[in-house]
Amino acid sequence: MPRSTGWRRVLTGVLAGLTATVGLTTALAAPARAATTAPVAVTKYSHTSKPGDYIGQGTTASFTPKTATISTGGSAEYVRFRVSTDSTWWDVELAAPQGEKLRPGVYRNAERAAFRTGRSPGLDVSGDGRGCNTVYGQFSVNQIETDADGTVTLLDATYTQHCESATAPALTGVVKYRAYPLSYAYTSDAGDWIGNGHSQTHTGSTSTFSISGSADGIRYGVSGKREDWSASIAPPQGEQFKAGTTYATQRFRGPGVGGLDMGGNGRGCNSSTGELTVTKLALNSDGTVKAFAATFVQHCEGGTPALHGTIHYYA
Repeated sequence: MPRSTGWRRVLTGVLAGLTATVGLTTALAAPARAATTAPVAVTKYSHTSKPGDYIGQGTTASFTPKTATISTGGSAEYVRFRVSTDSTWWDVELAAPQGEKLRPGVYRNAERAAFRTGRSPGLDVSGDGRGCNTVYGQFSVNQIETDADGTVTLLDATYTQHCESATAPALTGVVKYRAYPLSYAYTSDAGDWIGNGHSQTHTGSTSTFSISGSADGIRYGVSGKREDWSASIAPPQGEQFKAGTTYATQRFRGPGVGGLDMGGNGRGCNSSTGELTVTKLALNSDGTVKAFAATFVQHCEGGTPALHGTIHYYA
């Protein structure tokens, strides 16, 4: 029988001391390949406009520092994000309820930012001279950081805006400024004991993440959406993780085989087989893990059904 364990709730991890690697008009650096390569920050903006949406005019748009100047201003109380080129511009304003600061989470029932009332959060997306008189919508903050002066230095958010009416066609967008990927996603085959055939994606707006260890072995945890996940991940005996490497796995590592023990919501494997691909890995100067990204497949108790997952911890 599959074992049952009490997975402990994990605390959020904060990637401290990272230096942004993307300027307002410079290209993104290449993905990290070596274990000691610094994580790469992401700056970009994109939106999709439904037919009939006044702001986006039913089109899509996407910008990176290669194609536009992208900047932020303001504070955690009220942040402004701007994209501009020689021919177009887009502004996104996100505001916390009056008297509060933006934190990771989901902000529903947003009103036009500058004119929000009561305890409502604020949202206002405009572009190329078009703006809403009245806004209905919501947004999610996955990550936000400020400097000592309170100025926003990192932002990762998504939004949905309806202009003039709650039933108006939507404009949806993604806002990233010097942000690092942070998520856990899984798909469970029918019959897989651990995931019970479900699929789910965890991001910073809904979940907390933790990581510890080194290139010799990593502990990883996720808590959110009424779920708790915990993993022990290790390279084969006598080896260290290297980015870009795929390892055959079992529950406990051995010679030539890595260790993968992913459990969730009190369910774990007595034995497992599978595969782990480390796509990115960065270490602090003391050898502890700073950032980690991987994909995995885990079969529990020798069965065919599998748990498939993708990990991004600031990488």
